Amino acid sequence: MVQGVSSSAGKSVITTAIARALRRRGVDVVPFKAQNMSNNARVVEGGEIGTAQYLQALAAGVVPDVRMNPVLVKPEGDTRSQVVILGRPDHALSALPWRERASALWDVIESSLVSLQREHEFMLLEGAGSPAEINLQSTDLANMRTAATAGARVILVADIDRGGAFAHLYGTWALLAEADRTRIAGFVLNKFRGDAALLPPAPEQLAELTGVPTIGVLPWLRHGLPDEDGAFVTASNGNGPTVAVVRYPTASNLDEYKPLEQVAHVRWATAPADVAGASLVVLPGSKHVAADLAWLRASGIADALATHDAPLLGICGGLQMLGRRLEDPHGVDGSGDALGLLPLVTRFERDKTTRETTARFGALTYPWAGLSGKAVHGYEIRHGETTAEEDVVEAVGDGLGFAAGRVLGISFHGLFEDADAVQSLLGAMPETSLEQAFELLADAVEEHLDLDAVLG
Repeated sequence: MVQGVSSSAGKSVITTAIARALRRRGVDVVPFKAQNMSNNARVVEGGEIGTAQYLQALAAGVVPDVRMNPVLVKPEGDTRSQVVILGRPDHALSALPWRERASALWDVIESSLVSLQREHEFMLLEGAGSPAEINLQSTDLANMRTAATAGARVILVADIDRGGAFAHLYGTWALLAEADRTRIAGFVLNKFRGDAALLPPAPEQLAELTGVPTIGVLPWLRHGLPDEDGAFVTASNGNGPTVAVVRYPTASNLDEYKPLEQVAHVRWATAPADVAGASLVVLPGSKHVAADLAWLRASGIADALATHDAPLLGICGGLQMLGRRLEDPHGVDGSGDALGLLPLVTRFERDKTTRETTARFGALTYPWAGLSGKAVHGYEIRHGETTAEEDVVEAVGDGLGFAAGRVLGISFHGLFEDADAVQSLLGAMPETSLEQAFELLADAVEEHLDLDAVLG
């Protein structure tokens, strides 16, 4: 099991790397994360799971399964979230306070873990946050309780680029119960840049204090995989045309924009000035469309979008914002006026649509002409059903897309993960594929991590 001293320590990426390395060794490996908190999700048979576990399954060469991430918590605000159980939203659990959910979640976590363990040779688990969040230990289902149930050895990861890595490792170890400490088989320093000769004697002193060896120092890698929340732009961010992706508070599925960094300068827009000068402006998905729409107006970005002359693309929740009205008879999201840039109305249904789709664009004019006739394999995750109130160009059949001049809205995700579509919109094709990213990561852990200690 890969656990971390904090969020963003690199658990997901290291788990993905080990999954591919084990697959290359001929090991039948399956990923598992008991509970993930993220608005980045992918569609699999039966519903949705966190993007990280979806990618780990691909790296491992197994079909993604809802059991690999049995509990997905999707934030809708500071104190509100949707709980997805085995791929489907659970409205009753979503209404409960955080601490009251744990007792209802463990059975599905345990049964998913045990069933996957029976079906595969090797289970590779990922923790969440830190196992030493002592204010949450009584309700922590994703770290040591899962490790104990699986009988898993634990490697503990720290982000050394942030500083304080040795204190983080020691402090996490010190706050754990003795039984949990014994599970830790090794420490890993991640995202290392600089002179490795400066590390001693710290790893040796840490081993003397804890009895736990440092089994790997992984370099900072420009690997091309999205971060857990999808919004960390690295120094490799491209120098091509500027694409402004509006990052409202509950923006979702931001991971799908990661390939753009290879061909464009991706700018996360949180103020009107961030939209200025962009060659393309994107309204991404949203977990709470009405609230994010209110934020757009309060921030001034809504006014900027109305006067900006660059192409404007809305995806899923972004499409819904581009319309005239939101209707919410079931209390799912919120009602009210939208931006009015397309003659559309969206009605939020109680049941969520989650499905893979292949969408084919119709005949489009400038600036979208390059997409004409192209088929894109993507996925849908939404409560809203959008229809046209008057004649408008149906950019994609079955009501999946609409266009009017510089404005285009589509109901599916995955457009920017299609290399041909990226080239059509931005004039260049991403060079690094997902498979190449998996191989780069596997090479790194083979070279810099003691995999024998991982395998036991």
